[in-house]
Amino acid sequence: MTYFVLIASVLTGALLVQLVKDLKTNAIKLLLAFSGAYLFAISAFHLLPEIYTGDGKRIGLFLIIGFILQIILEFFSQGIEHGHSHLHNKTVPISMLISLAIHAFLEGMPLAEVDHHGHSHAHFEDSLLTAIALHKIPVTIVLMSLFSQAGFSKTKSFVYIGIFALMTPLGALSGNLFHELSHYHREIMAIVTGIFLHISTTILFESTEGHKFNILKFVAITIGSSLAWLV
Repeated sequence: MTYFVLIASVLTGALLVQLVKDLKTNAIKLLLAFSGAYLFAISAFHLLPEIYTGDGKRIGLFLIIGFILQIILEFFSQGIEHGHSHLHNKTVPISMLISLAIHAFLEGMPLAEVDHHGHSHAHFEDSLLTAIALHKIPVTIVLMSLFSQAGFSKTKSFVYIGIFALMTPLGALSGNLFHELSHYHREIMAIVTGIFLHISTTILFESTEGHKFNILKFVAITIGSSLAWLV
């Protein structure tokens, strides 16, 4: 089910681009604001309490590593993760796709089903899965728009989208196949939480353009945060 939800979220974003020919920029920004608020709230309500159950200073180090790692990845991805959709010279750099693939792979790793003691992490996995899936929809929409700007054919676009759709499930699968990784579940989770904090705060800061109050974005952020609380 985890793999299905992750792949379906990417396909949903790709199909929205195909079915709704004139996706409004404001609608995408609202969806990003909603998903950013959900990511941030999930981190605050579920992920941070989960990882801070031992050596807080050590876990904090991995949290910062994740935050900085996302800064490095975005240098190559050019900010697709939080809605940037502008190309230089109408080309999609391979470094952008590789960076996005690494990001997608990493965020899937904490979704491994059991730890090295055989305990399930289901109490927060559903929250994490929902957060990742919700965020993938607007990211896929932006990615498809970039492919269109670059003049990609539909076949080529969907091949790349298919690869992107598989990266997060592969990350989750690696956590299940390589049991040694389960010994470092909290550290991996801390890195991913750091990544989420960077993405979500960037989205939320950028959603207040010109520091002006926008009631629709405020509602989207409030709904996203409230849903994270209720999950």
